[in-house]
Amino acid sequence: MGSKDLALGNVNEDAELLQGQAEVYKHLFAYADSLVLRSAVELRIADIIHSHGQAMSLSQIASKIASSSLNIMCLERVMRMLVRKKIFTAHCNEQPSGETLTLYGLTTTSMWLLHDQELSLAPAFLTFTDHSFTKPWYEISRSIKDGGIPFVRAHGESFWEMTSNNPEFNKLFNHGMATITKHTLDAIIKGYKDGFSELEGTLVDVGGGIGRLVANIVKTYPHIKGINFDVPHVVANAPLHPGVTHVGGDIFKEIPSARNIIIK
Repeated sequence: MGSKDLALGNVNEDAELLQGQAEVYKHLFAYADSLVLRSAVELRIADIIHSHGQAMSLSQIASKIASSSLNIMCLERVMRMLVRKKIFTAHCNEQPSGETLTLYGLTTTSMWLLHDQELSLAPAFLTFTDHSFTKPWYEISRSIKDGGIPFVRAHGESFWEMTSNNPEFNKLFNHGMATITKHTLDAIIKGYKDGFSELEGTLVDVGGGIGRLVANIVKTYPHIKGINFDVPHVVANAPLHPGVTHVGGDIFKEIPSARNIIIK
């Protein structure tokens, strides 16, 4: 399309232009999808339905949310939107009184948002929709115009400085990363079994976080000696893993000596 002013005339003739308008609206309100879903994760709505064992009415869900002044109208709007996004299901159930009751159920998508499941993505969702992670995105245009890094502009320090200086942020990030990478890492351990079985000596995971990957490799292939290498404040909070040594340092200066290295 060449350069020209926007002008709407005949709807049929301007279908392409109207499609462009629709795309802009889609991006305009895209943030709402993530934040409405975040509210459902915070309220543990998927967990409430899962614990009930079957689909639930809005009032049943509301009764399980600890609140003395719950806004059920707002809750209904959240559920309506998440049904439209196929996060939950909604089925109309006719009552003996003739009244129609909407029952909300889980989908394969909302199953991933159960907090107490091993494969849950709920912690990752709460991490990466947290204000500390979204705030730097508002600094992109200023970074382009004036230079600098969006995260530093937003928080006054680099990402890794913040993880070092702010224990709560560090915990939030580590927890989110552990859950978001678990599924991929488990697949690597199982899929590369021939490779791991042939490794000899020590294996160092560079940037290994709290050591989950190398710990699972060593657990599955106990002939391997593991080293989990990351910045000091990360490994300081890492749990003990049998067969794994935690080492803190700077990847840009020196990494532990080992026969095998993982960099992901």
